[in-house]
Amino acid sequence: MSKPVYIAQTNCITPLGFDVDGNIEQILAKVSGIALHQNLTKSGIPFYAAVVDEHRLNQAFQDARMHFTKLEKMLLLALQPVVTESGIVLNEEVALIFSTTKGNVEKLEENYTNIEPALLSGLAQKMADVVGFKTQPIVISNACVSGIMAVSVAKRLIQAEVYKHVFIVAGDAVTEFVVSGFNSFQAMSDAPCKPYSKNRSGVTLGEAAAAVLVTSDPTNAKVKILGDGSINDANHISGPSRTGEGLFRSVASAMKEAKMIPEQIDYISAHGTATPFNDEMESIAFSRSGLSAAPLNSLKGFYGHTLGASGLLETVIGIESVLRNQLFVSLGYDELGVSEPINIIEENRYKPLIRFLKTASGFGGCNTAVIFEKMN
Repeated sequence: MSKPVYIAQTNCITPLGFDVDGNIEQILAKVSGIALHQNLTKSGIPFYAAVVDEHRLNQAFQDARMHFTKLEKMLLLALQPVVTESGIVLNEEVALIFSTTKGNVEKLEENYTNIEPALLSGLAQKMADVVGFKTQPIVISNACVSGIMAVSVAKRLIQAEVYKHVFIVAGDAVTEFVVSGFNSFQAMSDAPCKPYSKNRSGVTLGEAAAAVLVTSDPTNAKVKILGDGSINDANHISGPSRTGEGLFRSVASAMKEAKMIPEQIDYISAHGTATPFNDEMESIAFSRSGLSAAPLNSLKGFYGHTLGASGLLETVIGIESVLRNQLFVSLGYDELGVSEPINIIEENRYKPLIRFLKTASGFGGCNTAVIFEKMN
């Protein structure tokens, strides 16, 4: 029998707040972090995004030992309290996983002949050194499933008895590189995103950092990780399988390990980027999985798409959803715009919750699904 694995401490840094309670307060008030920004890129062309206020960030970040980028400040503010509150001694039994898509990619613009400052391994090591980890950090950079895939990897490392505890920190920032990349795909929405809606027009970008402790110790645990699955559909460099094959198989793998049937899933924290193909693919995958009736939301209407941070950030909020027996609204949704019926959460409401499914999909055909159950 597999060793039980849990998530204990959690934290997040977002445009809505610099801790979990602050974020939930804003979600319950249906406040979005998305706003129209004028001068985030050299072009000066305004676009909608959810961006962490830099003045507030600098006020919260007091470490003057060395220079830190905006992303590094967000990551450390998310991670340090989780490590401190855990009380765990950082030794050879404790790992750090860093999850991101682009890291400090803007460093290449400063000096394109020197890639060292932009290497993800270097950023991960900097985080590890500042916080005091004794083991070499692990980097997971697999497009937009990175954050939730890190949970899956941490679970398996603990079950294989490589580590007893794994801290995960995930983050990405809105940068010139990221904006230009999504613009090149013509994937950016000209308004705040509307996941699963008939009139959705694309992605709204966002930035955030999140951190959790994945552990073999049930003491102070919030949820237990019941099962996980990651399948690549190998369909296209940026487009998902039109039949939802990768996501469907990821969910099936997680359900099989968890020994569960669809009716036992109380809530789905879905990916919901608001692009035409992603949302359609998800509806098909959930229908094929027998999950059409499960209440479902996308948190992109609050946070935008935070790339490598999204899966972990949305896991943190999903955990709070089941702990509080509270379904959070899928902000921005109006009229169903996918071919298969899915049960979109249209208003914040009370519901007894025990288990939830977190899914994510990303460029290159990657898909990950993880099932969580709250502790009694």
